[in-house]
Amino acid sequence: MVKLIRKIYQSILNSKLKQYNPENWQKSTIVFAPHQDDETLGCGGTIIRKKQAGATVKIVFMTDGSGSHAHLIPAAKLKQIRTQEAIAAAEVLGVSSEDVLFLEYKDGNLQRFQEQGIEKVVEILQTYQPKEIFIPYHRDVISDHIATNQIVIAALEQLRLPATVYEYPIWFWRHFPWTSFGANLKEALSVLKSTVYARFGVEFVQTFHCRVDIQDVLSQKKKALAQHKSQMEQLLPNCGWIRLQDLVRGEFLACFCQDFELFYQRKT
Repeated sequence: MVKLIRKIYQSILNSKLKQYNPENWQKSTIVFAPHQDDETLGCGGTIIRKKQAGATVKIVFMTDGSGSHAHLIPAAKLKQIRTQEAIAAAEVLGVSSEDVLFLEYKDGNLQRFQEQGIEKVVEILQTYQPKEIFIPYHRDVISDHIATNQIVIAALEQLRLPATVYEYPIWFWRHFPWTSFGANLKEALSVLKSTVYARFGVEFVQTFHCRVDIQDVLSQKKKALAQHKSQMEQLLPNCGWIRLQDLVRGEFLACFCQDFELFYQRKT
């Protein structure tokens, strides 16, 4: 039942999608990522294609990533691991380590540092003057994702920088109908009766209209994602280490392994 409904929503979404303008491939770009892996999940294929076209692409990580498994491994150690993973993933995407910036705000606490974050992002934008900016979707549920969006938008408004802003969904994918809430008909029908979950599905197809085809570089994107081993593998055995593929029986991760990436082009 859920799969059928997902196909219907997908068909509606496909009818509304517009291709990313190929004239923009070479435009300089900064990708702002809340955590180390969001850059690859949300727009890894887009980064690859822009680098192939010769664009300057920089990746800015807002937090230190130390909170994902902090109950299993010391935060300082996890921070070090995720920094190394981010650099390795960026290199697979075609972005050199010199073009990767780490702001190192405490994972899970970015909202507490908005003023400092805006000041730092203003400095970055003034230095590099990007033509395009990629940030998490403004309703992406997780606080660090929302704070990243707010910080970058505030910095842009302060500078009045004429850049095109694209918002990429991460945790917003983890809503009906893109991930299922049960395997049987009874559970599927209960989800359908919920206006909250129905609203998420409608919002998705109404909001994300920009499509980037990444079929030719999907294997490279997956290779980059594999560099984030702390999120893709169990670094410690028999301890309940949660991986991305463990979420919703792998359906969440599958959303990022499709042959396209979706964006909301923010009005300026």
